[in-house]
Amino acid sequence: MDGLLLLRVQPMLIEERRRAILETLRTDGRVLVAELGRRFHTSQVTIRKDLEILHTTGKIHRTHGGALPAHEGALEDPTLREKEKLHRKEKIQIATAAARMVEEGQVVILDSGTTTTAIARALRHHQNLTIITNAVNIAAELAGSSLEVILTGGTLRKNSFSLVGPIAEETLRRLNADILFLGVDGFDVQSGLSTPNLLEAKVNRAMMDVARIVVAVCDSSKFGRRSLSMIAPPSAVHRVITDRLAPKNDIAQMRKAGIEVTQVHAGQRQASASARKSRAHKSDQ
Repeated sequence: MDGLLLLRVQPMLIEERRRAILETLRTDGRVLVAELGRRFHTSQVTIRKDLEILHTTGKIHRTHGGALPAHEGALEDPTLREKEKLHRKEKIQIATAAARMVEEGQVVILDSGTTTTAIARALRHHQNLTIITNAVNIAAELAGSSLEVILTGGTLRKNSFSLVGPIAEETLRRLNADILFLGVDGFDVQSGLSTPNLLEAKVNRAMMDVARIVVAVCDSSKFGRRSLSMIAPPSAVHRVITDRLAPKNDIAQMRKAGIEVTQVHAGQRQASASARKSRAHKSDQ
């Protein structure tokens, strides 16, 4: 056609696409096959091949439907502020699901971590609850609420704002709780739950000993990972709350072992809001 300039999109080189996938993973904390296919204007088969190659070379961790960052070493112990930047949407939805489990009059233990901090925020407006925690930041988060907060005491770990050591363990052994929400750095379905810090693991075990129900709360990036210190075997957990990118095989093994598993969707909140808006619009018509 006269006067029209047709532009042909230059195809991206394979190596360029894979570098772009790694950059997206670094900034977003995860990638999805369908989204990458749309972004790079290529088939999902091609994207899956890219992810498999990157996984084989140790640059990423392949999951069902996408990929997560490659596992850190067993000694890796990032700060709370560093952790807060990762998987935020998933943590909020996990926290929402966890808060639904809590009933009035219960005693709840929250260990240290970004997911349990999100749970504390979700519980802030509950009534007649007692929160036991070894996390200084969680205690501060709930300080202005109507909830009763018991802080264990102990030696402060600056990386996680948690209190550990004999004082924290002794305090916990004198208490009883209805439910423990436990955040972990690693969840291997064969060996169990783990954390980089030996003292933190001992406090976590004390929490598990005094809680009637133990709920592991962890996003999908924690699966298949082993940190330095083992907390407990998977059989010590009654329920797991995670997101939909958790490995299918791991989910199946947990359910087979009798562990109840809840998987949340990061887009759940937005979808619910859209549905409410749609219903309201129909009622006005």
